[in-house]
Amino acid sequence: MALEMQDLMALRSMGEEKGMSPYEQVKLDYMASRRPSSLAITGAVLGGGALIVGATAWIFGGMQANAKGKEAKEAAYAAKELANTQYNAALALMTSQNQNTQANLDRLIATVATERQERIAGDVTMSQSITDTISGQQSGSQTATVSQTSAIDNTMQNIMQQTLSDAITGKSSLNPQPVMIYSAPQPCNCPGCGCGQ
Repeated sequence: MALEMQDLMALRSMGEEKGMSPYEQVKLDYMASRRPSSLAITGAVLGGGALIVGATAWIFGGMQANAKGKEAKEAAYAAKELANTQYNAALALMTSQNQNTQANLDRLIATVATERQERIAGDVTMSQSITDTISGQQSGSQTATVSQTSAIDNTMQNIMQQTLSDAITGKSSLNPQPVMIYSAPQPCNCPGCGCGQ
């Protein structure tokens, strides 16, 4: 049977009044020393609480680490998907640009081929005209064709020269509407002339 601290104190006070034997006094002192103090109880409670907190952290820490790992894995997967999407968009843009460049090159090649054919046809006409002129059999339609071809060639030559000249001098990069610098009229500096200007 465990005695409470109050019971022990009551026994001691009774023993002092009636005179306790030394054995009883030692027995009471021993029992009082065996009684846990409030500091020991507080330590035991705190130790038990720390044990519970430690066990909880050990159990739930693994679960939290697992959850964080899953979040990191999901973030990495989302970043991978975003990178793939951006890569595919860049690849599509480059493919489109390559197709546009190829189409422009095809148009330029076709234009050069057409111009070459026109020059060859003009050369044949001119050759025929020269042959006819030498033989004296030049017809009016050939003369008109040669004249028209020459006029077109001259016009194209003039346009090309003007375009090259404008590009070299920088005129082609100027404002298409020339700007005139305006200065307000100044009064006349003639002494006493009265011209009013």
